[in-house]
Amino acid sequence: MNIKNNIKTVIILFLISKSAIAQQSWTLDQCIDYAVEHNLKLNEYKYNFEANKETHKQSVRSLLPAIEGVLGYSTRYGRSIDPINNNYTTTSFFTNEYTLQSSVDLFKGFQKINTIRLTKLLQNAAQQDLLHEKYMLAFRVMVAFYDIYFYQGLVVISKEQLEISQTNYDLVKRKIDLGLKAGTDLYEAESTLVSDKLLLTQHENSLAIAQLKLIQEMNLGDISKISLAEPSNEFDMPDSDPALEDYESIFKTAKSFVPLIKSEEFKTQAAMKDVSIAKGALYPTLTLFGAYGTGYYETSFDENGKTIPFKNQFSNNAAQQVGFSLKIPIFNGWSAHSNIKQKKIEFERANNNLNLQKQELYRLIQELVQNQKAFEKEFEQSNQKIATRELAFKIEQRKYELGLISDIDLYQSKTLYANSKNENLQVKIKLKVNKKTLDFYKGLSIFNIKN
Repeated sequence: MNIKNNIKTVIILFLISKSAIAQQSWTLDQCIDYAVEHNLKLNEYKYNFEANKETHKQSVRSLLPAIEGVLGYSTRYGRSIDPINNNYTTTSFFTNEYTLQSSVDLFKGFQKINTIRLTKLLQNAAQQDLLHEKYMLAFRVMVAFYDIYFYQGLVVISKEQLEISQTNYDLVKRKIDLGLKAGTDLYEAESTLVSDKLLLTQHENSLAIAQLKLIQEMNLGDISKISLAEPSNEFDMPDSDPALEDYESIFKTAKSFVPLIKSEEFKTQAAMKDVSIAKGALYPTLTLFGAYGTGYYETSFDENGKTIPFKNQFSNNAAQQVGFSLKIPIFNGWSAHSNIKQKKIEFERANNNLNLQKQELYRLIQELVQNQKAFEKEFEQSNQKIATRELAFKIEQRKYELGLISDIDLYQSKTLYANSKNENLQVKIKLKVNKKTLDFYKGLSIFNIKN
């Protein structure tokens, strides 16, 4: 009984949590924060960053001496050399050997130092790649977020048009009942009414698809609708920005912090360090080494012919060794020189990718600035267009009520009015998204994303 009650409680809590999420009014920042926290694709970039971070730590630890212990046990049979006196013997015996040895590279063409710098640069690049992916996710969420506002606006406009068509349909029906109009006039009014109902359904379907897209970008879970906070006055006409004329200034600011550019810069610097590492193979390697060894031998006897005890042999047979090893590369089939050439090519490729990304960024900023100017003009003109279309429609509506124009004339005027409102709404959304994108490249904090 208790198990059933626990299951019921879990199900109820689950349903309550889903209902709470569905009913919550989401702001753009909340949507982005949730998406960044729950996006699975970001984990791949996090793992890559953590792997590079550990690789860098290990490159630092490679400066430490290498220490190893060796334990040996062997039993010899038949004819062999006695390790004590180097005489041949046919008696079987066993030996134990113990060695502790260490070595450290004193000079290796600065390869280890350059490897440390290389791995640090790759770690920084991975961090910027992760940040770049977060920003790309934020932009996708932002576009999906404002798409919902757009289709919500279309639904509102469609409902207004449907209400007008319904009023006109009712008007025609009353006039027919009073004998003021022929019965055939009702068909045109009904056709307009049905068309507006279909258009409303289409816009509601588009809204549902836009909501689903945002839910998917956020990885929000098993829900089909999401409620957004009221936009208040954020779609008002923005103030004109004289700084838009200065492409270079915006580009200079953007390339100093945009993660994709920073990542390519780190990768280019890392490629240069890779060249230095390859050149290090041409230099000698100087190594300091030392060892301490001892052993126990069954053939080690005292003056009475008995095998000397283990503890005595352990100290008596002890030996120490210390020395330097110098390896000088003379000829290796030009493999080192070939590797250097390959690394230089990789550096040129990385540098070219960096310049390519800078070029793409500059072009993007140019397009954003040009679009901003165009959208501002379109927004201002679309507001004027709405005013004139609304006035024209009201006049046509009055004429229609007086029987001075046909249903077709009214429908055309009504359609033009609706289209002007749709165009204005579309420009509003484009202007908002373009403005926030441009603000991002100006260095303004439009997303609450931490590095």
